[in-house]
Amino acid sequence: MNIQQIVDFAQADTPTEYYRPAADKILKGDPEQSVRNHYSSPCGQFSSGSWEGAAGLWKVNYTEHEYCEILQGVSVLTDREGNSKTLRAGDRFVIPAGFQGTWEVLEPTRKVYVIFEPKA
Repeated sequence: MNIQQIVDFAQADTPTEYYRPAADKILKGDPEQSVRNHYSSPCGQFSSGSWEGAAGLWKVNYTEHEYCEILQGVSVLTDREGNSKTLRAGDRFVIPAGFQGTWEVLEPTRKVYVIFEPKA
């Protein structure tokens, strides 16, 4: 390993992938999303990058543990019992594997993510 293998998000030329949640998960709007996955570990369990989402509401079911840092925008994360948390620029948090509920983008949101996917 050497310094050239350090992944600098600001310098990364990672291609942007555009997508939408599966149609059966979308509850409101047209939540187009994009991701730039800057790093994936050789074992495939760890990854990190940046994500952007347009206004909309969709169901989420986390099989992974995800650390997020909101860089821009406003979103609302709601659990299956109806409890919600508004997420704004500067917020940092972890969504544990097993979380189920909804993610709603109120204002276009951009975040940095770090994901760990446990082995099944």
